[in-house]
Order: sequence, then structure tokens, then C-alpha cells
Amino acid sequence: MAKTEVILTHNIIGLGAESDQVKVAAGYARNYLIPRGLAIPLTAANKKRLEALKKRRAEREAQELNTMAELAQSVSKLLLKITVKTGADGKMFGAITAGTIADELKHQYDVTLDKKKIHLESPIRTLGEHEVELRLHPDVTSKLKVLVESSTPLELPVAAQPAPAKEAQQQETAAKPAKQAREKKEKTRTAGKGQPAKEPRQRPAKEPKARAPKESKPEETKTARKKAEPKSPEAPAEPGQQ
Repeated sequence: MAKTEVILTHNIIGLGAESDQVKVAAGYARNYLIPRGLAIPLTAANKKRLEALKKRRAEREAQELNTMAELAQSVSKLLLKITVKTGADGKMFGAITAGTIADELKHQYDVTLDKKKIHLESPIRTLGEHEVELRLHPDVTSKLKVLVESSTPLELPVAAQPAPAKEAQQQETAAKPAKQAREKKEKTRTAGKGQPAKEPRQRPAKEPKARAPKESKPEETKTARKKAEPKSPEAPAEPGQQ
């Protein structure tokens, strides 16, 4: 298969970067690279353009490096929250991939990032916080914190109380009514002390009833008068009558 040499005018994955001189199949160059403006034939005239391409490439790479460095700094401060569905046992349905992270970055923070720059050793399949490596540039890497949460949080079972603590709680519950009664009585007594003493109620004195004079019977009145009259002295007997 005939080969031809071309100068790349754009970065082509698996082939080279802008201004690189590469050998490719003649048909590939003639039918794909050159018609699409991705490369130019290596000729004497085009060699003069090579220096301009290299200069443009250097400027572009410097700009990319600066942009990626700024992105790395800002992304390292982010916390990407992803909500997933889980089963009753807390296990996730499905997994989180680099594509999922790229989509959520765009949706939540309007950050556009090629999923190929997101490095995952394996898809995320567990809840919690994960640290994901970002390979933004050959000279720039960063870390992104990803928090995976369940849309249906699990209800944790209540831990059983130790026997002594449980018994003490039962005793406290049983004694609560008596304690409340004592507190209520104490509040009532305290409230009573703070109020002025009430004066004893006095009953109005009853007026003595006037007794009606007792009627005396006629005979009793006459006898009483006789007793009250003084006896008159008897006249002395005449001489000769003795």
C-alpha cells in the first residue's frame, strides 16, 4: 500500500497534532484528510507554511494550558451531588459513569468537559463521597468530589437499649404521675402563700326579740294584792272583856 507524507493542520486522535509531519495511506490522505482540511501534502511550497503552523500550535497549546489550569482550580472546589435510586437494602440501581459525571457537571455548574478527560477505574456503584481524577491536559490534572445520594434514604433501625437503662426508663415513666402531682400541689401551695389572707366571714348579730308581757290570771292577781297589803293592827280589848 502506497504511503504519502502530509502535514497535519489539526489535532487528530491516534495520528498526531497540528504541524506534525506524518505518513499515511495515499488513499486516506487523498480521500479524507486533504478534502476535509485536516492535512496538506508535504511539498516545498507547504514546507514554508510549516513554521506558521508550528507557531499557531504553540500559541494554541499555551492558551489551552492556561484554560485547563484555571478549570482545574475551580473544579477542585466543587461538590457534585448525584441522586440515584436504590433498593430496600441500599444498593444502587445501575452505576455512575464518566458520561454521567460530564452531564451533571454541565447541568449543575455549566462546565463543559469531555468525558474522556474524566478518569474512572470502574463505574461508581456505591453511595457516599467519591474522589474522581480529571486529566484535563498532559500537564494538568485535578480532583472532583462526587457525592452519591439515595432518592429514598434508608430508615436505620433503632438500637436496642441496655437492660439497666431500659429498666431505669420504665421506673422514671412510672414515677412521672406522682412527680407531676407533687409539683402541682407545690405550685398550688406556693400560689396560696403569695395571696393576702382572707378575713374570716362574720355573721351579722341577731337582734334580741322583745318578749311580750305575761298576762296574769285574775285570781292570781287578786291573791298577790292581798299578800302585798299590810295587815291592820287589832284593836285592844275593852276592860272587863278580858
